[in-house]
Amino acid sequence: MNSDHPNRASTDQHSLEQQTFTVTTPLYYANALPHIGSAYTTIAADVIARFHRLQNHAVLMITGTDEHGQKIQRTAESLGRDPQSYCDEIVPGFTHLWHQLNIQYDRFIRTTASPHHAIVKEFFYRVWDRGDIYLGQQKGWYCVACEEFKEERDLLEQHHCAIHPKRQAEWRDEQNYFFRLSNYQERLEALYQEQPNFIQPDIRRNEVLSFVSQGLRDFSISRVGLECGFPVPIDPSHTIYVWFDALLGYITALLDPDVEPTLENALAKWYPINLHLIGKDILRFHAVYWPAMLMAAELPLPQRVFGHGFLTKDGVKMGKSSGNTIDPVQLVDRYGSDAVRYYFMKEIEFGRDGDFNETRFIHILNADLANDLGNLLNRTLKMAYRYCEGRVPNISGADIPDDNVLKAIGADLGDRVARHYYALAFHQVGDAALSLIKMGNKFVDDQAPWALYKQGEQQAVEQVIYAVLESVRLVAYLLSPIVPNLSNAIYQQLGFAVDFNAQHRHPQTLSDVSTPFVIHANWGILPANQALGDPQPIFQRLELPITA
Repeated sequence: MNSDHPNRASTDQHSLEQQTFTVTTPLYYANALPHIGSAYTTIAADVIARFHRLQNHAVLMITGTDEHGQKIQRTAESLGRDPQSYCDEIVPGFTHLWHQLNIQYDRFIRTTASPHHAIVKEFFYRVWDRGDIYLGQQKGWYCVACEEFKEERDLLEQHHCAIHPKRQAEWRDEQNYFFRLSNYQERLEALYQEQPNFIQPDIRRNEVLSFVSQGLRDFSISRVGLECGFPVPIDPSHTIYVWFDALLGYITALLDPDVEPTLENALAKWYPINLHLIGKDILRFHAVYWPAMLMAAELPLPQRVFGHGFLTKDGVKMGKSSGNTIDPVQLVDRYGSDAVRYYFMKEIEFGRDGDFNETRFIHILNADLANDLGNLLNRTLKMAYRYCEGRVPNISGADIPDDNVLKAIGADLGDRVARHYYALAFHQVGDAALSLIKMGNKFVDDQAPWALYKQGEQQAVEQVIYAVLESVRLVAYLLSPIVPNLSNAIYQQLGFAVDFNAQHRHPQTLSDVSTPFVIHANWGILPANQALGDPQPIFQRLELPITA
């Protein structure tokens, strides 16, 4: 699984030479506990981070919370609370869910943290000194839920927000500080032209191109009468607008602990960021505003912004008022982290809208993991105990003929799956891996090792058992970024002392990482005569909950 990295701006031949990989989730708005959409993005970030760790890259995964803005201030006030204490209660809900989902983030940034204040202040002065911030009059319709002024063309009837259709935008007429976004129209268009992979998938890229082609207008970066946020350094009567503040959280999160919070220190090791994972509703901020801000500060740009789709439940848009929601905490408690991770990565094409249906969820998990994968391992292990004394057959992958169907499929599977991971095509990762498992089940039925054993064909029996066990091992390795606990169970039953959750590390250089585990992406490395574990179900079949 060491295919060339296809997404570097400068070269397509960079995978194992790339020393660092930095991936971010959005900084989730802390006005409420995390929802399934937040979990979806964070699972994807963890999967791609785990994949890069298997590639022996030094990885930094960033997540966190955005704790400033009018929406939080109003929510806190409605509860008779101050914004900071309210956020202090909400934030553990995020870290708890990430733990439940087996998400191994490296940095959790809170925008209320004092180092972030220092970074925002330094960045502001850098852009101010360039002349790209000025005081002006802001008139327009403002959506508090989006924390954004809206164009008339973007609003529904009676000035309702298209993203939050039950919320009516508020008319604002006030003095604000503005960022000269219009100065960066040509440079942004050149960026999109020269780096077509900067915005992905293509449907998101086309949305941005359409928006920018209509002409960019300067955007407000401050508010008046708002206490929840940092004061504008040159004018404390204004508060820095949430997006200008929040986007800089990605840079603050790069700071190593206990170092002085300066831009120079933040950018020293993990910058530029390789991948921003976001929902499509915040695409404009990350693909237009953010690169323009970085251009103004004369900082390198991130390599890729990927905007995924929305989730529905039973084919219907989710919403608290309609009662059509998914509680991610309850979902993980009921079915386990691997089940949740597998469904959302395997069954939904990342980048497009996707649906959750509990009956389909259970069917997919039982069919793929309990039946196809679990039963193949279990039945083959039992044959290994019956015909090979509970050990891997005394042969090597090289002893298996090249025309063996499992060896032929497995030979380049690692490279194919790696390309899918790099493309964030997680559904294709699952399809490719499961194709080998489905072929493994057919192979066992066709070869009938029990019949071969009765005929005294011990060598043929051992070749069948080795080929199947090795194929299951390879699939477990390739799926480990998605279902690490399941992969652990498979590896342990195959006699390996491996913990895929222990791959979590972010050393400063590649020399700090041992390299041999990369060879596990190849078919044929299962050691001869290795003692096998007792056959146990690796994935318990799921049942629909009983409803009253």
